[in-house]
Amino acid sequence: MEEQLPTTVTDKPKLLLVDDEESILNSLRRLLRGQPYEVLLATSGAQALEIMAQQPIDLVMSDARMPNMDGATLLAYIHQHYPDTTRIMLTGYADPSAIIKAINEGQIHRYISKPWHDEEMLLTLRQSLAYQHSERERLRLVQEAWDQNEKLKQLNATLEKHVAARTSELQQTADMLDLAYEELKRSYVTGTEVFSLLANLRLPPAKQTNRQIIELVRVYCKLHGLDEGTSRDLTMAAALYNIGKLSWTDSMMSTPSDLLHHNDRERYRGYPKQSESLLMTLDPMKDAARLILHHQERWDGSGFPDRLKGAAIPFGSRLLKLAVDFIELQRGLILERQMNSDEALVYIRQYAGRLYDPELVEDFIQVCAAYLSDVTLADPTVKVLTTRDLVAGMILARNLNADNGMLLLNAGKVLNGPLVEKLIAFEAMESAKYSIFVKVPEEVEGALLETS
Repeated sequence: MEEQLPTTVTDKPKLLLVDDEESILNSLRRLLRGQPYEVLLATSGAQALEIMAQQPIDLVMSDARMPNMDGATLLAYIHQHYPDTTRIMLTGYADPSAIIKAINEGQIHRYISKPWHDEEMLLTLRQSLAYQHSERERLRLVQEAWDQNEKLKQLNATLEKHVAARTSELQQTADMLDLAYEELKRSYVTGTEVFSLLANLRLPPAKQTNRQIIELVRVYCKLHGLDEGTSRDLTMAAALYNIGKLSWTDSMMSTPSDLLHHNDRERYRGYPKQSESLLMTLDPMKDAARLILHHQERWDGSGFPDRLKGAAIPFGSRLLKLAVDFIELQRGLILERQMNSDEALVYIRQYAGRLYDPELVEDFIQVCAAYLSDVTLADPTVKVLTTRDLVAGMILARNLNADNGMLLLNAGKVLNGPLVEKLIAFEAMESAKYSIFVKVPEEVEGALLETS
C-alpha cells in the first residue's frame, strides 16, 4: 500500500495566513492571539511557498486577489505539492471565475468573505482543523486495516487457528472506518452551510433565504423520519441551491423573477444547471447537486431545465421547490409583492397540481405550521375569504396589512358591518385584492347556513 500517512501532529496546529495587505494580517493575528495555534504570516504567494518548504503547515488561509500570484493559483500549487494541508480562500470580492478555479484546482475546504465575523472565522478554523484531524485519522485506520490484512495473510499460511481472531479484528477496523466515513459526510454538511453564507452576503438581510430553507427542510426530514442519507442530501441542496446566482449583478439578485426581462430571464432559467456544474466535482455532493438541478421543474412539465413532469421529478427536488418558493415568496424574490407565511401557503395550495406535487402540498403546510408560529392556514377552523365574503361576527385570525405594508387591522378583531364596508371601499381605492384569514364562530356559521 503506497498511500503515506501524515506525521501525527503533537504540537499546536500551524496556520499560515497569506495576504498582501499587512493590516489584514495584523487583524487576523490579533483575532488569533490566545488561540491554540502557531500563526505564521506571509505577504505574497512566493513568501508563503518558501515558508512551506521549510516546515509542515496544517492550514493555509490565502487572500484571493494578490499581485504576481493570486490566491487560487497559490492554493492549487499547495493542493498539488502539499495535499495534506487544509486550504481556505479569503476575499472581499464575489468572483465566480476565482471561486471555480479555487474549487476545481485548489480543492479548497472553505470560502470566507471579507469583512468576516470574528466568531464565524474562529468557528471555521476550528471546523477545518477538526475535518483535517478526522481525515488523518481515516488514513491511519486505512493503514492499520492494510497492515492487519497483511499480517493475516502471513498467519493464514502457517497458523489457521488465528484466522477467526484476526477476522474479528478486521471487522472492528471496518466498523471504525465506517464511523470515520460517516463523520466525514457530516463534516461536508457543515461545510456546505458555511459556504452558503457566500450567497447570502450578496443580498440584504431582508432578502436572504438559505438559513430558513435549511431549517425548514430539516424540520420536514425530522417529522417524516427520512433516513440520514436523504436528510443529508436535502440539507446540502438547501444550503447551496442558489450558488449558481453568484455571477449575477446585485440588481438581478434582488429582482423578483416574474419581473426579469428576456435576457435576464434566460440567465435565471440557467441557474440550477450552473449550481449543479459547480458542485459535481465534489463526490459527496453529487446526489445533492442532482436535487438542485431539478428543483425548478414543475409538476405539469412546464419547468426547467429538462421539463420533467410529475413523479419523474426527484422527490427531493419536489420538496426543495416547495421550501424555496415558500421562503422566496415571503422575501419578494418571486413576485413583486412580499407575502406573509399564510399568503405564501395559499399561493402554493392554489398551484398544487401545476407547479407543485399535489400529494406533498397539504403535508408541507402542516410542517410549516409546526415550524412557524405565525402560520394559521393549517388550522381547520381558519378560512381564507375575500372582503365581499366577510360578515359581521367573524374574527381576524392574523393581522391584515395593505399592499404597502401598512397595518389595517390586528389579529383578534371582531368584524362588524361598517368595518367590512370600509375594507371593501379601501380595497377598491387601492386597486388591491386582499386575502382575509378569519375564524367563524359557531353562531355565525349557523346563520350563514340558514341564509344559504
